[in-house]
Amino acid sequence: MARLADYFVLVAFGPHPRGSAEGQGQILQRFPEKDWEDNPFPQGIELFCQPSGWQLCPERNPPTFFVAVLTDINSERHYCACLTFWEPVEPTQEGLCTEDTAEREEEAGEGGPVGLSTAAPGPPGQLFAPKTLVLVSRLDHAEVFRNSLGLIYTIHVEGLNVGLENVVGNLLTCIIPLAGGSQRTISLGAGDRQVIQTPLTDSLPISRCSVALLFRQLGITNVLSLFCAALTEHKVLFLSRSYQRLSDACRGLLALLFPLRYSFTYVPILPAQLLEVLSTPTPFIIGVNAAFQAEAQELLDVIVADLDGGTVTVPECVHIPPLPEPLQSQTHSILSMVLDPELELADLAFPPPTTSTSSLKMQDKELRAVFLRLFAQLLQGYRWCLHMVRIHPEPVIRFHKAAFLGQRGLVEDDFLMKVLEGMAFAGFVSERGVPYRPTDLFDELVAHEVARMRADDSHPQRVLRHVKELAEQLYKNENPYPAVAMHKVQRPGEASHLRRAPRPFPRLDEGMVQWIVDQATAKMQGAPPAVKAEKKTTVPSGPPMTAILERSSGLHGNSARRLEVVRNCISYVFEGKMLEAKKLLPAVLRALKGRAARRCLAQELHLHVQQNRAVLDHQQFDFVVRMMNCCLQDCTSLDEHGIAAALLPLVTAFCRKLSPGVTQFAYSCVQEHVVWSTPQFWEAMFYGDVQTHIRALYLEPAEDRDPSQVCGDSLGPRDGAGLALAHVRPLGQVGEALTQEDERSALDVASEQRRLWPTLSREKQQELVQKEESTVFSQAIHYASRMSYLLLPLDSSKSRLLRERAGLGDLESASNSLVTNSMAGSVAESYDTESGFEDAETCDVPGAVVRFINRFVDKVCTESGVTSDHLKGLHVMVPDIVQMHIETLEAVQRESKRLPPIQKPKLLRPRLLPGEECVLDGLRVYLLPDGREEGAGGSRGGPALLPAEGAVFLTTYRVIFTGMPTDPLVGEQVVVRSFPVAALTKEERINIQTPSDQYLPDGLQLRSCTFQLLKMVFDEEVGSDSAELFRKQLHKLRYPPDIRGTFALTLGSAHTPGRPPRATKDKGPSFRTLSRNLMKNAKRTIGRQYVTRKKYSPPSWEHRGQPPPGDQEDEISVSEELEPSTLTPSLALKPSDRMTMSSLVERACCRDYQRLGLGTLSSSLSRAKSEPFRISPVNRMYAICRSYPGLLIVPQSVQDNALQRVSRCYRQNRFPVVCWRSGRSKAVLLRSGGLHGKGVVGLFKAQNAPSPGQSQADSSSLEQEKYLQAVVSSMPRYADASGRNTLSGFSSAHMGSHVPSPRARVTTLSNPMAALASRRTAPRGKWGSVRAGGRSGGLSTDVGTRLAGMGPPQANGAPADPGFLRPQRAALYIIGDKAQLKGVRPDPLQQWELVPIEVFETRQVKGSFKKLLKACVPGYPATEPGSASFLCSLEDSEWLIQIHKLLQVSVLVVELLDSGSSVLVSLEDGWDITTQVVSLVQLLSDPFYRTLEGFRLLVEKEWLSFGHRFSHRGAHTLAGQSSGFTPVFLQFLDCVHQVHLQFPMEFEFSPFYLKFLGYHHASHRFRTFLLDSDYERIELGLLYEEKGERRGQAACRSVWEYVERLSKRTPVFYNYLYAPEDAEVLRPYSNVSNLKVWDFYTEETLAEGPPYDWELAQGPPEPPEEERPDGGAPQSRRRVVWPCYDNCPRAQPDAISQLLEELQRLETELGRPPERWKDAWDRVKAAQRLEGRQDERGTPSSLLVSSVPHHRRSLGVYLQEGPVGSTLSLSLDSDQSSGSSASGSRQAARRSTSTLYSQFQTAESENRSYEGTLYKKGAFMKPWKARWFVLDKTKHQLRYYDHRVDTECKGFIDLAEVEAVAPGTPTLGAPKTVDEKAFFDDVPSAQQWVDQIQSCLSDA
Repeated sequence: MARLADYFVLVAFGPHPRGSAEGQGQILQRFPEKDWEDNPFPQGIELFCQPSGWQLCPERNPPTFFVAVLTDINSERHYCACLTFWEPVEPTQEGLCTEDTAEREEEAGEGGPVGLSTAAPGPPGQLFAPKTLVLVSRLDHAEVFRNSLGLIYTIHVEGLNVGLENVVGNLLTCIIPLAGGSQRTISLGAGDRQVIQTPLTDSLPISRCSVALLFRQLGITNVLSLFCAALTEHKVLFLSRSYQRLSDACRGLLALLFPLRYSFTYVPILPAQLLEVLSTPTPFIIGVNAAFQAEAQELLDVIVADLDGGTVTVPECVHIPPLPEPLQSQTHSILSMVLDPELELADLAFPPPTTSTSSLKMQDKELRAVFLRLFAQLLQGYRWCLHMVRIHPEPVIRFHKAAFLGQRGLVEDDFLMKVLEGMAFAGFVSERGVPYRPTDLFDELVAHEVARMRADDSHPQRVLRHVKELAEQLYKNENPYPAVAMHKVQRPGEASHLRRAPRPFPRLDEGMVQWIVDQATAKMQGAPPAVKAEKKTTVPSGPPMTAILERSSGLHGNSARRLEVVRNCISYVFEGKMLEAKKLLPAVLRALKGRAARRCLAQELHLHVQQNRAVLDHQQFDFVVRMMNCCLQDCTSLDEHGIAAALLPLVTAFCRKLSPGVTQFAYSCVQEHVVWSTPQFWEAMFYGDVQTHIRALYLEPAEDRDPSQVCGDSLGPRDGAGLALAHVRPLGQVGEALTQEDERSALDVASEQRRLWPTLSREKQQELVQKEESTVFSQAIHYASRMSYLLLPLDSSKSRLLRERAGLGDLESASNSLVTNSMAGSVAESYDTESGFEDAETCDVPGAVVRFINRFVDKVCTESGVTSDHLKGLHVMVPDIVQMHIETLEAVQRESKRLPPIQKPKLLRPRLLPGEECVLDGLRVYLLPDGREEGAGGSRGGPALLPAEGAVFLTTYRVIFTGMPTDPLVGEQVVVRSFPVAALTKEERINIQTPSDQYLPDGLQLRSCTFQLLKMVFDEEVGSDSAELFRKQLHKLRYPPDIRGTFALTLGSAHTPGRPPRATKDKGPSFRTLSRNLMKNAKRTIGRQYVTRKKYSPPSWEHRGQPPPGDQEDEISVSEELEPSTLTPSLALKPSDRMTMSSLVERACCRDYQRLGLGTLSSSLSRAKSEPFRISPVNRMYAICRSYPGLLIVPQSVQDNALQRVSRCYRQNRFPVVCWRSGRSKAVLLRSGGLHGKGVVGLFKAQNAPSPGQSQADSSSLEQEKYLQAVVSSMPRYADASGRNTLSGFSSAHMGSHVPSPRARVTTLSNPMAALASRRTAPRGKWGSVRAGGRSGGLSTDVGTRLAGMGPPQANGAPADPGFLRPQRAALYIIGDKAQLKGVRPDPLQQWELVPIEVFETRQVKGSFKKLLKACVPGYPATEPGSASFLCSLEDSEWLIQIHKLLQVSVLVVELLDSGSSVLVSLEDGWDITTQVVSLVQLLSDPFYRTLEGFRLLVEKEWLSFGHRFSHRGAHTLAGQSSGFTPVFLQFLDCVHQVHLQFPMEFEFSPFYLKFLGYHHASHRFRTFLLDSDYERIELGLLYEEKGERRGQAACRSVWEYVERLSKRTPVFYNYLYAPEDAEVLRPYSNVSNLKVWDFYTEETLAEGPPYDWELAQGPPEPPEEERPDGGAPQSRRRVVWPCYDNCPRAQPDAISQLLEELQRLETELGRPPERWKDAWDRVKAAQRLEGRQDERGTPSSLLVSSVPHHRRSLGVYLQEGPVGSTLSLSLDSDQSSGSSASGSRQAARRSTSTLYSQFQTAESENRSYEGTLYKKGAFMKPWKARWFVLDKTKHQLRYYDHRVDTECKGFIDLAEVEAVAPGTPTLGAPKTVDEKAFFDDVPSAQQWVDQIQSCLSDA
């Protein structure tokens, strides 16, 4: 029972003491005047009566009522009901107030919810003062308070004949019950009657309609935000103009938080004078009048809810964590169903007539029911995570937060984490954790309804039904008696406040009121207390926890199999089957990533512990420790899955004997885990163990004997912790099958004990308390020793080292994220830092551990109620425990050092090249996976080769890793990864956890431009000094100070001291001599006639220094006669003679110029007139342009002296020179640097006849114009009006025309004749695909916009029809940079035209290449599986876009040249993109450059002689280090590779050749690609090599020489598909969709490293299977070929290579000298050509079926060796696609008919037009065989079978492929030169076959 009201107070307006304009409240009277003993009078009531301040009003306002809430120091809430009315001010008061006040009050408009409209003005100048009646109570009966105060006011206003003292006295003496659902009628003695209903249970909050109103005002989302904000302890501020609404909103929010109680500042109505409370740092829920909104906006961390506006404002700096999904969305949808039931029916075609909406009160309960359900779902199973630490004298309960989060699967959830850490939840645990207490609705819900809620989740209607049921119970709790008697309370009349009151509110008689109160108190004391005994019960625990959302673990789906593996491995370990265990270990370590497997491991290990000990041998110990470490490394500091908890007893149980008396326990090897240094983990473990022992204390003696529960020796090393957290059963603890007695949980035991407690005698109670206390105390001692085990490192110096290396965080914050060797270092750190000084040398590890343990002991013992004496005793014991343990450890450490070290794999030494020397011997490292799937097993399958353990070697040429995979399942594979030192592009340090779980911080990541990545960590045996030395040496080798330091230049030289880089003294004479000899040699070269296109192999000009020491012969030397050399064999050469050798480098250019018919030297006047161009020696001294070659092609008419002036107009003096001439159109290709601005303006603004002034002003640009005019006039005349000079009919076949060119390999079925016609008009050349039909030629304004990617797009990137350039074709097109030619308007009368294009800069190439490197070799495993991430990063790199632009520009130039116009490429400085474009144009236009010899010539001429800056772009020396690697040449090779893919039959060299050059242009193995120009090479003496030594013995200095030697041995650089068409111009497609990523970037062979150093490659693969002589099955010599490991082309050679190898092997067996592969191949090809010819002399007794050569022009078909080992010679082009070649339109048309028939699969037997036996030649080296041939005229096929009766066709010849059938000479046996022939015994049958086939052909 309790008083309805504690105090009645009358507060009135009083003047402010300091004379301020505002008044203040004064308490006129309060009853009773003495404070109640149990409830003192709350201070500051007068502030809360008028929260906006005490002010006078010019009008009489209607009375207002609201309830304010005050909280006292004991957290008790006092409800202050305030009824305010206004009375006229007495004159004394009035004088104190100024007019100013009155005005301000009018503006403020204070007056509560009723507006000023109802207020009535008094007489002029009359002011009104507020007066407030206040009722203070601890009960929340707002309506009763309103009625009671209203009654008192009514009596006063209406002047009723009732004594106010009686009414007040009765009010203060009214006693009502607190709860229990009783009903009480009260009367205050004024003829009134009120009924008070008490709630059924006190614990459920009373909300009336407040929750429903809150949702109406703010909406669902906003209320959910406020709900989460209040739970996660944020500051919430409500704003409204109505005080009543503020208190309702706050009340509603608190009601939603049930069952949690809000324990922070709670002020529903905050007075204006106390607004500074809002800046408090603690959370709060506060309501403030909306008038003070401005003050609220200044607060940065307060969530403001505006009730009137319906908004919630969350500041930017505040993050409110949402509810975990799916609860968030479920709650939202249920709330909308409750608030807006019509939402579900809104879309129905026939909605029900009306839906009954709940009343506001009922809706309020429904909304609360939703949140009650939400809490039941959130906290489901919370009782399973309670730890009963003490039962008597008062329960002490702790909550195992980590276990709860782990079980619910919400470890990552921000919301629940914050809720569990909050004050409200702590209160919830201490209040609701008690096992024996009264229960309420929430307890039943969380215990019994969980399954129902889970089942209902997917059925909204069932959820709604449940919500309504709960709402009913909540409603019943508030209104237990529905048929309640009506209140009867007098109210004042309408507008009574407007009537002038008869008098001010009277002063009451204190004596009388006090007398009434005293009377009632005396009466109460006599009466017996009517207290209902609370019904206490054992609180049900409910079902065990389940995860809130069943997340499928994905990776560990097949967990049963994994658990089986774990169990097997452990049983093998303990049975001593170490080999078996070793095989399973990798799988186990992988499985241990899953939770189930870790639990299984703990359970299995428990089974092997007897008597708290398990002594193992060394190997077993290593296995067990490794598995434990693997388990623990994924444990967070919280250990939410209880893994560390389960392993804790085990690490003190497993041990090994090191020597007599010295035992090492497992804990000394598992200390490096963050969990051991987390105080929360130790607390949870401690409380769990205490609970187990307290429970055992109270179980019956019979149960007491259970050994798994209680251990006799309470201080033993494992102390009964086998079932740590026995109550938290779902944590995967060990005793899964608990016995019957065990099923009573600790909470059940505690509940029983609490029930019996009052019945026990005092002594018994005392005894139990002592027993419990000593249990806690003994556990504290036990844990002190346990903690010292895991915190003291085996070697204390090691922790100091670790601590110095990494600044470890403060331990108390429990955020120790670094894996430390032990936690001790970090504790010491925190202490030293706190004390303000830090001494790293004397790190006091023991002291730090002692402090950590003491802090732990303090906390848990204080919480568990251990007496202070015991606590002091513990503090004394802890240092002793630690000291004893340190002494034990010293012996263990000493002995453990004597153990034989673990056998590490033997270091494998790499194979080195001749001349390559080791700089640093092997440093032991781990090579880690780098993101390429191949090495790590990956999606392609194959073994997990990485991580590998081995060593890294640094040589003068390469960085090499050799080692073995760490995964023993892979087998004895050797992993090699290497790259040239010169290719290193980035080196960075990394810190990684290694595969063997050791923390090795020293790591390096080396990235190379040859697409290799070494990501490695040094083994612990490698000191940091060695690692640093490795880095320094690597840096020194990568960036030598001078180019002479590179490998190519140091190789083989006897370390001659390098001469200074640039000799200045004798430069003049040497260059003069050079120029003379240069001229002589060039003339001699050109004088020779260029007869046939034979292989050109220039003599080696790159031999220098001594041969390698000793008799070391190059592995690629070939035994042959040396080619006759023009050089004189003399060792000592005079400087002048040496200069004559310059011709050797010039020969490349000169020889090519001669081949192209490009001119003579100016001195030979006889030919000068006829030749349009000449070779000018003007640059022989490299005086005009240092980066150009000595001899240049210029127009005949231009004199040498003019060239000097022309060169000034161009960047780097690179003036336009001719580099190629088309043999057919005679158009020339010129190259130059970009124009200087000045020259451009002069050139293009001037007219044909410039004024004298202009020419004087700018003579050089005039020279430039003359020069270009000379170029134009040197070309064939354009005057003839043939169709070739205009572009209107240009290139009709592949642009804008619907008739495809036959060269494009398109077969049209509709109109074969059109194809014939088109052949006459189409230009020569071909496109790289067959999709040419139906293209439309786009018309654009200028070619530049199309090239910049802005013009109309063309299919496949074919260039648009250049017909739009101008109607009359220009003689010369100048392709220049758009930016450089801006604003220049070419004159239409000029004969040249500008083509401005946008090109990328070299820095963009560099940036793009870096991204390409990262895309192809990421350096870290991909986040998303599959190729998506690779393709994204490839696209981001924009590499293929740059390739596309290069090809696009090149194809444009090719078109222009082919149509007869000359082109000058003048981009950037003329040595990067210009070189790329010019080289590509020549390659596409001239088949010669597509041969091995021609490509070499092209690179020598355009890249080396014309000065591409290889050293600068490749950052070859220290000076270039900052500029970085820019792969301009590699980009060119990529373009060539793209063309090669589209035209595989046009290139003599194989794709491997391009990769080889790509690798070695950066490797520095050869001197070819060093330095930036011929000038620099001459200066360094690289172009003149001493001769006299045998070529075979010296190491190759030139990459070309190496290629030549290697080509003689192996066809690796040769392309078997090479079958060129003469004068074929290639036009590749360039769209990105047509481009492929070059496999040079992605492929890797880990078996031998990069395959480009041929000597280092392994021997040839094993020979293929051979048939046994008796005809049986071949003996299998199968071997597994792994695409990521083996070199596939070598492991599985193509058919032709295999046959050539076989041929050589057979010849060797026969004792003959083996024939060169090239000769054999040429003979075979020649024989094939012979077959096609008709032999007239022979008698027609046999038949030749010849066909188109089997080539597929668009895409090459590689012939793989079939299972029988033969390739069918008679199979023609069996590919039916239109992409296959058909030569000429007749075949195309014929072929089309056969493709028509191939759709119909009719029975073979029906289509036999003619049949018989013919002999057919087998595959290469196979005999002739008889076959049954069938001619099928319907399908146009010649099929053949093994026998006449066979139904299975062995093969067929498509007659569409057959050109002619001819009789040949009869041959006996196996003819030698005939491959594709069939022969007969008699002439007539042969003639018949010929006739039949001929008729079939003619039919087609």
